[in-house]
Amino acid sequence: MRVPTSNESNSTYWLDHLFVDGDGVPTLVEVKRAADTRIRREVVGQMLDYAANGARYWPAALLQRTFEETCAVDARPLEDAYQDLLGGQSPEEFWAKVEERLAAGRMRLLFVADRIPLELRAIVEFLNRQLRQTDVYAVELTQYKGSGDHRVLVPRVYGEVATANKTQSRSGQAGRRWTRTDMDAALQSRSPELRQAALALLDHAEAAGRTVGNRAAYPSVSVYFPASGREVPVWTLSLREDPDKDDLAFSFGSITHHLGREATSAFADALPTVEGLRQKIAVQRERGFTGWPAVSLAVLSTQPEALGQVLAAIEQLMSEDST
Repeated sequence: MRVPTSNESNSTYWLDHLFVDGDGVPTLVEVKRAADTRIRREVVGQMLDYAANGARYWPAALLQRTFEETCAVDARPLEDAYQDLLGGQSPEEFWAKVEERLAAGRMRLLFVADRIPLELRAIVEFLNRQLRQTDVYAVELTQYKGSGDHRVLVPRVYGEVATANKTQSRSGQAGRRWTRTDMDAALQSRSPELRQAALALLDHAEAAGRTVGNRAAYPSVSVYFPASGREVPVWTLSLREDPDKDDLAFSFGSITHHLGREATSAFADALPTVEGLRQKIAVQRERGFTGWPAVSLAVLSTQPEALGQVLAAIEQLMSEDST
């Protein structure tokens, strides 16, 4: 993963591996051989450089694009790759959460080598005691070779004890799922027009589908509607800190997965051609309807006919249930 050191310059660092889990917590991995003298102390400064600059210069959009490019290189369908990560969120919400975790220092730093020297073990344990949000581990992969090509890798993890001592203090910070009550409360600070549009969407969702709260940093819910004998995730409503950024995102990738590209194309045709959404849908046509185009809730709130088109498009999609 490229690690920029400023917004203007090209990247000067490369992290060996970047992983992310379903809670949006990133794991930075640096791999060294024990024969490399940098494994003793220099690798620690190197890793802290990656963490500090990654937290500053890895925006959500870059993380999402890099992940999806990796899936393309591996010939792995995005729907499969996202299945265990999203938990009802849109990809944009998920990667925004990863960006927030990075900015808060909520990450794991992982040193991997065939042998972990005492100096590195001592630093790992010290950092784990001092860093509240960041967990630090060293993984020793001892290799045993047998006859022929047979070999066994035996991992040993250092840093777990210090991490366990921090876990209880963080346990109360785990994100909870947002509810309809939370959404209603957040909407009290919105304009009457925007609140009316959001309530129309939520009321329709409760009447015709199933609402699932997301574990985002801001009030957010996703809705599953019945179509072709199954529940299909269709949209995600997110209420950001800035009301101008409130949006409704459509789960084109999930709809395509469950109902096929033709049904998704018909759904896209039925959506309103409002500001911004038309261009995003055009891009999705070229990409095979695998993304999550979003429309500003403020735009929908000022165009009642557009909101009506959204609801009609959903009703049309649900009619797949009988076809």
